[in-house]
Amino acid sequence: MQRKKPLYRKVNTRTHGVRHGDGGEWRESRGTKAVKLDLSHNGSMHSHHRHGLDYTPLFRFLLSRVGNDWNETYSEAVARIDRSDPIFWLVARSEDERQPYVRLGESSYYSGLYVDENKHLALVDPTLTVDNMKPTCRCCTHTFNGERFTQPYDES
Repeated sequence: MQRKKPLYRKVNTRTHGVRHGDGGEWRESRGTKAVKLDLSHNGSMHSHHRHGLDYTPLFRFLLSRVGNDWNETYSEAVARIDRSDPIFWLVARSEDERQPYVRLGESSYYSGLYVDENKHLALVDPTLTVDNMKPTCRCCTHTFNGERFTQPYDES
């Protein structure tokens, strides 16, 4: 039996000049009296960031399964990723968490998803398209569900 490809990919984290947003916080506080008096702090300089994984294949997989049975979709997705948290970056667990779109990263947006009353995966706002989205800055390439925004950046 052939095993399916994972729904995430490893990203090069050793490239010169690539920053991952960690470091600095501990460096500036480790010698202070407040840290020395705080017994709950374990003194570790290691962060809990998980760098080097790109979940774009998972997000595309979930979007391709809109309208399908949630239990089957979830079972397949969980079997093909390292942890289940990224699934719920897109799929709302409750009605309060539903959003028309979700921003992941600096300039990547994806349709918000939820599980409807028939236990099928559904879009929070099915009318939302890449043509509705507007970039927030001029310098980045903004994408919605993997497609570049069609509207230009508006200075006003």
